[in-house]
Amino acid sequence: MRVATLCRHLFIACILLPVIAALFSCSPSPRLDDYAYYRLNFNPTTLDPALIVDVQGASLAAKLFNGLVRLNEDLSVAPDIAERWELSKDGRSYRFFIRKGVAFANGREVRAEDFKYSFERILDPRTKSPNTWVLEKVRGAKAFMDRKADTVAGFRVRDAYTFEITLERPFAPFLGMLTMSAAYVVPREEVERWGSDFSSHVMGTGPFVLERWLPNREVVLQRNERYFDRPAKVKGIVCKIIPEDLTAITEFELGSLDVLSLPGSAYGRFRADERWSSHIIALQGVNTYYLGLNTAKPPFDNKRLRKAVAAAIDRNKILETFFEKRGRPAAGPVPDLLRKWSLSPEGVHPYDPAAARAVIEQEGRAGVRVTMYITADQEVVDLAEIVQSYLLAAGISVQIRQLEWSAYKEAINRGEPHLFWLSWWADYPDAENFLFPLFHSSNLGSAGNRTRYVNKTVDALIEKGQYSFDERERSRYYREAESMIVEDAPWVPFWHRNDILVKQPWVEGLEVYPITSMDKGTEIALRR
Repeated sequence: MRVATLCRHLFIACILLPVIAALFSCSPSPRLDDYAYYRLNFNPTTLDPALIVDVQGASLAAKLFNGLVRLNEDLSVAPDIAERWELSKDGRSYRFFIRKGVAFANGREVRAEDFKYSFERILDPRTKSPNTWVLEKVRGAKAFMDRKADTVAGFRVRDAYTFEITLERPFAPFLGMLTMSAAYVVPREEVERWGSDFSSHVMGTGPFVLERWLPNREVVLQRNERYFDRPAKVKGIVCKIIPEDLTAITEFELGSLDVLSLPGSAYGRFRADERWSSHIIALQGVNTYYLGLNTAKPPFDNKRLRKAVAAAIDRNKILETFFEKRGRPAAGPVPDLLRKWSLSPEGVHPYDPAAARAVIEQEGRAGVRVTMYITADQEVVDLAEIVQSYLLAAGISVQIRQLEWSAYKEAINRGEPHLFWLSWWADYPDAENFLFPLFHSSNLGSAGNRTRYVNKTVDALIEKGQYSFDERERSRYYREAESMIVEDAPWVPFWHRNDILVKQPWVEGLEVYPITSMDKGTEIALRR
């Protein structure tokens, strides 16, 4: 009798233990007190400012580092570590006066020499930075990159707190470019201490310091008590790496996340739910989402086929239905909030499936098979299937391949796919930021021009705009360049996405910024 009872208890335990274990594994992990919890869609590639090229990396870097200047809420350039600056009459030399008492997280004071080191590190070929374009217009930068000089002639330390930058010639967007993550200052001793591992042991001057980075799990930032500006209101920030939208939504509803960028699949439900509708925050984003076409390999080395792809897809319908009007239609690569001109109507490719199919047949490409690379984000997967359906109807068979973010970025930088889905977010508030890195032939691959688009006339127009301080003249050059790009169709521009977040009722002071570098994370507070 006792044996039978014992066996029965053991049998029940064997069934229940896995169930109990599963329940515990699904429960949220204990929260750190007074830490704000966010979601990252994928594991950051790097946190080293010299190497960052993606939005998530830039968002984290903004909280860890500072530069000479930053952006105000009105997108004007304001002092940061430099308390002021002077511009020479010829528009070529910028003299920055460094604040005294600003310290790295290791306690050492920031000096002008640190900016010289940080900027030369970007340009040093050994760093292999994809961001050399930010500083390559400095006098002597090319000679330094070609290893014909030991230092950059245009970087000059006047004294411990005065740093001067001289350009080869006037360059209108330069000051705005210094607000980017590539222009953040880093401590030489920490870079040399960690070597290539500095990427995961970064140290800066920002309102937070890196406490730990557990790849594919979380990035934890702790408040920097030495920060020279307004201190953060929370003790820290935890960015949980959650690739799956459903998991992220569940964690938010369980209270494990304080702020969530709403996935498209959940937007309608949250908007209709009285518990959350008043906690949704929306802001027009300075970005462009696009379908990239590899212009360097068949079949999309053919401009007529690229234009046919654009005509085959009803982008307005996708925006209205699938994307639930969470953005504004894009006529070209430059966001509507930055464009100071109108695109000519003939430059935009309207939806015309019959004409698209006719062109594809005329070019002898009906039934052609192409690859489309995407990330594993569910909204992107769903969108890719919609694009696949439109192109199949036009006579192009699309094979969709999903990759983890790092592998995806590496693949498109190498030019593997025929098609890819990507977005570009403003690094600084100038139309040039959406023209030079993305379409100038000097930036093929990882520098931004992932469609491998080459048009020397466009190159020349972009360059003329860069060097003109007359706003009307600059806009004319940029308008002509963008019109030519739209006509050549290396992109199918879809929309400028609005940033839509939902926050917990206990979150106060959350600010949403149009440009990533503006978000220092200091305003958010938790009142639980």
